[in-house]
Amino acid sequence: MELALSTDAVPDRDRLDRWRAALGVALVPMAVTPRGAGPLSGRITGGRLGHLRVCSLAADAQRMSGTAAHHPARDEAAVAVLVLTAGTATLLQDGRHAVAGAGDLLVYDTARPYTLDFPERFACHLLHLPRRGLDVSDRELRGIMVATVAATDGIGAVLGPFLARLLGSAHSYGPAVGARLAATVMDLFATLVAERSPSGGAGTGRGELVLRIRDHIDRHLEDPGLAPETVAAAHHISVRYLHRLFEDEGITVARLIQRRRLQECARELARGGRAAPAVAAVAHRWGFVNPAHFSRVFRGMYGHTPSEWRRLGAPGTPARGSRDDRSPSRAA
Repeated sequence: MELALSTDAVPDRDRLDRWRAALGVALVPMAVTPRGAGPLSGRITGGRLGHLRVCSLAADAQRMSGTAAHHPARDEAAVAVLVLTAGTATLLQDGRHAVAGAGDLLVYDTARPYTLDFPERFACHLLHLPRRGLDVSDRELRGIMVATVAATDGIGAVLGPFLARLLGSAHSYGPAVGARLAATVMDLFATLVAERSPSGGAGTGRGELVLRIRDHIDRHLEDPGLAPETVAAAHHISVRYLHRLFEDEGITVARLIQRRRLQECARELARGGRAAPAVAAVAHRWGFVNPAHFSRVFRGMYGHTPSEWRRLGAPGTPARGSRDDRSPSRAA
């Protein structure tokens, strides 16, 4: 990790200000109120795991609070996952609260007011998952927000220890491994959300239709003609009703199609290898007909061009895709 601060080397009168500043750099700005009478003592390390912000804390009792005023406009919406390794914590958000002990997970929205209360000395790992990269609906996320995920509970029994060990050694991973591990974390979290989500209407006609539509999209990603109009026609519904079905999914149909295509391209590009196809060929296989448009939206989602992503996934692979990223083509 890049950022490290131990208050042991900071004068007592400056500790709280330095601690707040370090938290703001590692994660997002927030208010901090010590729970003890003496000067705050703690250690923080923070940095990146692929495209995820990560942070590890060990500190005295304190209360951390975030509001809309603390959330810079430049920062994208993120879902925060806290893995508590020592002590206890209480999370408050949207009128709800959840209490966690060592080994448990807490999940909250960084863009909405929240409070994390640590009544005793504690240690934890925190990571921020970009909301736009999570292939889950807002409705599904609501099922896990401000709820304790026990270390012995289903996927939580896998995700908690995995994240604790992963983030505890995040500094040791290079860019290529970090990018792959970040993608794995996103997938595991989406699995956790799906496990804890209520049926979400899956037993109803509406819920079953949404599942069929998602399956249809996955099976036809390679068709460049896949669009809301063709999806609606295949299911004998109007485009207007299709959009209504996805109002609670937290994503439009067009955006879902693009996101799924980008995910498949990212997986294929990360494999690399000597016989790896050109970037333009990968884009075309997954339904993108305009390489320039593909490169632009890929970078918007992953923070790297397709060629850069390929080099991160396979450092020894020649950068033959860089020219393809810029090659002109007909409009999508």
